[in-house]
This record gives sequence, C-alpha cells and structure tokens, in this order.
Amino acid sequence: MKISRRASLTMLATLAAATLIGCGKKEEPAAAAPAAAPAAAAPVADPLKVAFVYIGPVGDAGWTFAHDKGRKAVEEKFGDKVKTTFVENIPESAADAERVFRQLATDGNKLIFGTTFGYMEAMLKVAKEFPDVKFEHATGFKTADNLAQYDVRTYEGAYLAGVVAGKMSKSGKLGVVASVPIPEVIRNIDSFTLGARSVNPKATTAVVWVNKWFDPGKEREAATTLIGQGVDVLMQNTDSAAVVQTAQEKGVYAFGWDSDMTSFGPKAHLAASMINWGVYYTARVQAVLDGSWKSSTSWIGLKENGIDLAAFNPELPADVKTLVEERKKGIVDGSAPIWKGPIKDNAGKEVLGKDAVADDGFLHGIKFYVEGVDGKVPG
Repeated sequence: MKISRRASLTMLATLAAATLIGCGKKEEPAAAAPAAAPAAAAPVADPLKVAFVYIGPVGDAGWTFAHDKGRKAVEEKFGDKVKTTFVENIPESAADAERVFRQLATDGNKLIFGTTFGYMEAMLKVAKEFPDVKFEHATGFKTADNLAQYDVRTYEGAYLAGVVAGKMSKSGKLGVVASVPIPEVIRNIDSFTLGARSVNPKATTAVVWVNKWFDPGKEREAATTLIGQGVDVLMQNTDSAAVVQTAQEKGVYAFGWDSDMTSFGPKAHLAASMINWGVYYTARVQAVLDGSWKSSTSWIGLKENGIDLAAFNPELPADVKTLVEERKKGIVDGSAPIWKGPIKDNAGKEVLGKDAVADDGFLHGIKFYVEGVDGKVPG
C-alpha cells in the first residue's frame, strides 16, 4: 500500500491508534449415531505488518526505488504471510520522522525499516517507546535492543565504476555529483577515484556537493558545472536520474546509481552500481517470522549479492567488462581488496601503510579525500 506524503501527514493528524485480527435397552432399536461435528478450522495467523519509510519518492530510479524493489521482493517471497506498506518523501527532521515512525508502530507494524542516515536519532527515540516493535535503520551507526543497523557496501560499486571511468575517459577528468558530506559518501568518492587511478594513474576527480539526497534541479546544475570544467565521465551519490540525463544531453558519460538508469540516457549510461536490498529485507522478515530476529549490524556487498556493477552499455569494450569481472572476483575472494596501502590523502599524507588492508572501522571513519580528488572535504 502506498501512502503519499500528503496522505501520511493527514494520517498522522487524524488516525486513532487502532488499525492494525451410554447404552440403549436391548429391545429398543439402536439410535442413529449423531453426525460428526466438522473439525474446527485451524486459526489463521494475522500477517506480519512491515513498514518502510523513504526519504524520497519511489519514482523509477535511484535509492528509494531500489528500496521499494526490496519491499516488493518481500511481498513476492512471503505472500499473505506479510502485509507491507510504505511512506515516501519523509524529511530527516526529527519532528517529521518521529511522527511517522510512531504512527506506524501504533498502527500495528511489527517490523519497521527507516531508509536514510538522518532517521537515526528519531528511530532510537521511538524504538524505546515501542519495545515490542522491531526497527531497522539503514546507513547509521547506533543500535538498541530492538533497533538494528544495516547498509550495503556502495563503495564497491563506486570502485568498479571508477575502473570503467578510468578506461573510458579521454581527458582523465572525472566528476562526482555528491549529496551530503558524511563518511559513506566521501568513501564512495574516494573508492571511485581509487578505481580510476588503478587503470589511469593520472586521473583526477572533481566534486560538487548539492547537500541534499534528492534534488533533480541541483543535481543537474552540479553536473553541468562539472562538464564545464572538462569532465567527461560523471558519477553521482544522489538519488535522481538528472545526472545521467544531463550527461546524455551534453555528450559525456555517466553511471546509474543504486539502480539501472539506462532509459534516462542510453548513450551516456556506461553501467550502473545497483543495490539489491531484497537480499537483506527477505532475510530479516524471515527472522521475525521464525522468532530468530536479533539486533545486529550488517554490511553486505558483492559477496552477499547486495550490490553489483551491471547494466553495461552495449558499446562498452569487451576488455573493459572482462577487467570489471576480474576486479569483482578479487574483491569477493579477498585477493584484491580495494582499500590496500599504500594510500595517501590528497595532501600527501599516508593514511594506509604499504600492504595494510583497511578494516571496517577504518572505512566507516573516512573523512578525507584520497590522492587524485580535487579540493577539500566540506566542514
């Protein structure tokens, strides 16, 4: 069931908490045996109510679209054992997010997913109020007894896109339209650059921040600015297809982000870093259904089929696609980790020593640009 932003606010203001399921004598003829009563029907369990809260519109591409595909995967796998709903366009402001999460819990949802970093504090607060409801938060770092955290290793897709960009760029000038300067996004920019410089050591990356996850107008403007600086391959860490559309119009290359964006720019679209949230969502719904759910921290990637670089442009050279597959294999089996030293930041300081491999703690704390990224990290 889809709940629009306007409808969700009306619901929050007006809905009540309810919603959620001997022997006879010898000389007498024997009496006929009474008909057997029909067997009582086994009680039908109420479906598990599962809710999803989205930062942007579902649309037909990008971050929220990918999450909604995961929701649909839950419905397909579990059928009438579950009832899913979603609320889209919910801002990260505490007041807005708290009202939505609280109402969904009041309405009887027993598993609630919040799909953006900025929901973290609101989910922590509401989780304390509803200890019998299980909450799951995407991309944050705080947990509670009934609040789990999950993420996908988007930097793996960014690195593979960088490998393709390094091969396909004629100028060696790459660009990223970036959303919000948190470690997740900085890590993606850095990994993209590491991938590009692994095949073209002279490649550089320029970055324009729009400071929003979804704003097609600002994304288009940022892409145009980068192209004006001589960039001929664009990556994005934003949610709309505006970057791919702009690349198509301007005659440069771009990558789909979080989902296949080929339809928005068939000539420009080199490949897409595609998230498969269904892998995680179906596993967590199953855990609730069988009683094994526990609060946890999960970070899935290529190895778990949580992300992939796919939807290749038919014109992409075969040797480039072969190289991407080789790099995927090295990431999955550990023989070629992305973050292996020596690695320097763009000021020349060594951040990872020779042959050292970054652990997850290091990766979660990245707040610097690697060598090859222009400028300074905001803030």
